[in-house]
Amino acid sequence: MSTVLTLVASNVRRPLRDEHTREIIKILGAYNVKPTCQPVWIKPGKAAEIGITDNASKPLLMHLRDFLEKDAIDVFITPIEKRRKKLLLADMDSTIVSGETLDDLAEHAGIKEQIADITARAMNGELDFHAALNERVGLLKGLSTEALDKTLAAMTINPGAQTLIQTMRKNGAHCVLVSGGFTFFTDAVAKQVGFQGHHGNVLEIKDGALTGRVKPPILDKHAKVECLRTYMDRFNLKPEDCLTIGDGANDIPMLKMAGLGVGYKPKPAVADEIDNLIIHGDLDAALYAQGFAASDFQLT
Repeated sequence: MSTVLTLVASNVRRPLRDEHTREIIKILGAYNVKPTCQPVWIKPGKAAEIGITDNASKPLLMHLRDFLEKDAIDVFITPIEKRRKKLLLADMDSTIVSGETLDDLAEHAGIKEQIADITARAMNGELDFHAALNERVGLLKGLSTEALDKTLAAMTINPGAQTLIQTMRKNGAHCVLVSGGFTFFTDAVAKQVGFQGHHGNVLEIKDGALTGRVKPPILDKHAKVECLRTYMDRFNLKPEDCLTIGDGANDIPMLKMAGLGVGYKPKPAVADEIDNLIIHGDLDAALYAQGFAASDFQLT
């Protein structure tokens, strides 16, 4: 099966140029990978694609990323067949939104630094997700629900998120937010960005304050995979029809299962395991990876 190498620039001061594509073709040749056509410009200076005969190996992708790093250009490798996906599952914290909502919530309890350290280790796969979640929520026992409202009000949507979701929806895809965070936030974020569904963990609340407990069952990496399977069954889809996006270790199984799994500003554990990464650009880079032209984008 033929595949496509997609290049996406992220900095207008360092545009994608013909010199980049010429050098990339030389690098491909060093790995015995041949282009099947001349580079095609999706958007001059921004995005281009090159058809290649074989899937790119991990060493080749690393070589390409090293070469493109100085100009902050991302690279993707996707099969031509079923390139545009029909189902998107996206993580929320540090993917669709810029921060970790649990860390931001902890700021209102004066313990953000303590909780953020646990979060960072959990997201890189150094801690058990269940234990880390229960420990962090336990530290917030007694926190007023007003802190939830304040955290939500301060939440920032990452660049390109709405364009990604709205463009995929316009082209018939079903988009779902699936998070190890909390439904208080996933509900609001899903509505704001345009997701058609959302899933998350449920904070236990009593008398206007957090009890320090999460209602079972806990949505973890295994639940994310089951969620993907459920939606695939619902719409009669296969993995190659699906796109998943996330940043942390608990996203890795769903990223690996989908036909196109994209690590967004990935933690080291994700970068080690996943081939397609948005390191420099915005979330709408995932549209270029699917072959969408800039003229297809639904801008918000």
